Amino acid sequence: MSKEATSFVAGLEDVVANTSEICFLDGKEGRLVYRGYNIHDLVNGGATFEEVVYLLWHGELPNAQQLADFTRSIATQRALHPKVLAWLREVPQNANAMEVLRTAVSYAALYDPDNGDESREANLRKATRLVAQIPTIVTTFERLRKGLEPVEPNPDLSAAASFFYLLNDERPDEFTERAFNIALILHADHELNASTFAARVTAGTLSDIYSAIVSAIGTLKGPLHGGANEQVMRMLLEIGDISKAEAWLDQALAQKKKIMGFGHRVYRTEDPRATHLRRLSKEAGERIGETKWFEMSQEIERMMKEKKGLNPNVDFYSASLYYAMGLPTHLYTPIFACSRISGWTAHVLEQYANNRLIRPRAEYVGPTHRDYVPLAQR
Repeated sequence: MSKEATSFVAGLEDVVANTSEICFLDGKEGRLVYRGYNIHDLVNGGATFEEVVYLLWHGELPNAQQLADFTRSIATQRALHPKVLAWLREVPQNANAMEVLRTAVSYAALYDPDNGDESREANLRKATRLVAQIPTIVTTFERLRKGLEPVEPNPDLSAAASFFYLLNDERPDEFTERAFNIALILHADHELNASTFAARVTAGTLSDIYSAIVSAIGTLKGPLHGGANEQVMRMLLEIGDISKAEAWLDQALAQKKKIMGFGHRVYRTEDPRATHLRRLSKEAGERIGETKWFEMSQEIERMMKEKKGLNPNVDFYSASLYYAMGLPTHLYTPIFACSRISGWTAHVLEQYANNRLIRPRAEYVGPTHRDYVPLAQR
């Protein structure tokens, strides 16, 4: 096939756009693999989010000393530059959290000590700051919008524990830290999803890593991508009670509404991430003595399989899990970014290492030969 040959595929579905060693999705068997490691093994084996970040960036799991050093390197970079913090104080309290995150990351680039240095070593340091500081941006803005002062980061806490500490000014219990650590791992990377592809397109122009991440955040903001889990929880809240679930769903399907949290472009079986999130959602609900959101989710899952043949994806049970952990719904998508920054940065680093400008073609469907008519004759 010549380079000029084109074949249009809507949404680039199943089009192979590049090669990567970072993440493998097996749609037929329902497997998600990071650098050769099945996520079930990482979760069941007790991996930490920091361990997974190291794996995504470096291609191998760290030994004990490497993990300790790497975890410390992230933990000591959580504090925001004073200029970024001052800007967050000036943001309108009703601002969209993802828009704030997008702009704050762009602003932080101006004060990064490695700004202008595009070496791999400098980009790894930038990536470390991004992983460390995106959760701080999210939690700091949430506190400020509530009229609360930001919390000073505690470098002795894990990434999972630190998020809740920065948000609530208290350490989370053991279950919350463990559950959130698993959620961070499950959301860490997912091959060429829309936001990761956007990041690689930007990196492919040899723009800086912050610009690539800003592109990714802007893409994640959309309700068909990162915003889906927030929409799932809003759906559950609208239904309100399990007894109303079937009537609500039947009406929504009759109106051809999209039911968020179901189906996937790649998986033809259950999304492997949903397997763990379902279990955690059940545990979280039982711990607080309110299982209605989990039970309602189970009922909707049953009906969607029966009526549409669709399985839940990562967004579906993450909604009720986060709700049971006391997380506000408007933070669900920013939390997604707190995890996916690990995968975004891994892909940007890989793009830089073997770069080729990403420049697809479009299938033109407009007229090709039209005669120009002078303005006086129109």
